[in-house]
Amino acid sequence: MIRTRYAVALATMAVTALAVTASPASAAPGDTVNMCASALTPDGWVDVQWWNSAGCGSGFTPNMKQIKDLRGYPVGTQVNACASTWPPAGWTITNTYYSSGCRYSAVPSFNPNTWTLKRTF
Repeated sequence: MIRTRYAVALATMAVTALAVTASPASAAPGDTVNMCASALTPDGWVDVQWWNSAGCGSGFTPNMKQIKDLRGYPVGTQVNACASTWPPAGWTITNTYYSSGCRYSAVPSFNPNTWTLKRTF
């Protein structure tokens, strides 16, 4: 019985530790996280930079991205974000332009791939 309780307690602690380290849910506005491109950008976050990393596979397509938490910023705040994710609710696109740091395709172009976003509500 004691062994079973100990195993359940250990499993619960492991799951809790994994959830805390694997989720950006406790991030503050403006915090950034690096992740492989195969992972979806969470709600309230935007992609801000792309590059190629051996840690996320191989090939010519950028496979690593940096994401930024936009939750909690005051109205009127402006940030730059890659056009690889839609802006979160409350953010409006005010400008588009090209940035080499936001090249998320294997076939680069000089088409606008970056937005200036403004918090509107």
